Amino acid sequence: MKAIVAVDLNWGIGCGDSLLERIPEDMAFFKQMTLGKIVVMGRGTFESLPGRQPLKDRINIVLSRNRYFNHNGMIICHSVNELSDELKKYPADDVFVIGGESVYTQLLPYCTEVYVTKIENRYRADKYFVNLDKEQTWEMVFKSAPKNYNNVQYSFERYVNVKRCNEISFGSL
Repeated sequence: MKAIVAVDLNWGIGCGDSLLERIPEDMAFFKQMTLGKIVVMGRGTFESLPGRQPLKDRINIVLSRNRYFNHNGMIICHSVNELSDELKKYPADDVFVIGGESVYTQLLPYCTEVYVTKIENRYRADKYFVNLDKEQTWEMVFKSAPKNYNNVQYSFERYVNVKRCNEISFGSL
């Protein structure tokens, strides 16, 4: 399982129900990485998607404690254990955690890689991702050349779990 996220310099990921910044190249990268894959998100992340519709050409799984939440075209799991059972149906390398904060926090220990778009700004945020630079189990293995969109500097980074999380079975929760 992998995660994909855009963060600011404080590892903020959102404010309210919005991303901190919309960068077309980041959106294209997200689509390229997740197309044809399984995406796991929380209900809030799903509800922030355009038109509150599942992402096209992907298997969409929502992790929500709300037992009344239902939506056509989505697989709904109401617990991490239920999610674990569902994810056994798919190759682990095809699963991407896409947010929000709570889902990232719960599933990060089971991820082998994280693709980070690091935005070189500080924004007002109320949702955060774990600062991988301060985590001993994570190591940055790739950083792109600096990029710029509308005077916003950013780079693409890839982190790997040095504990080889892929040897930890998600089903062992």
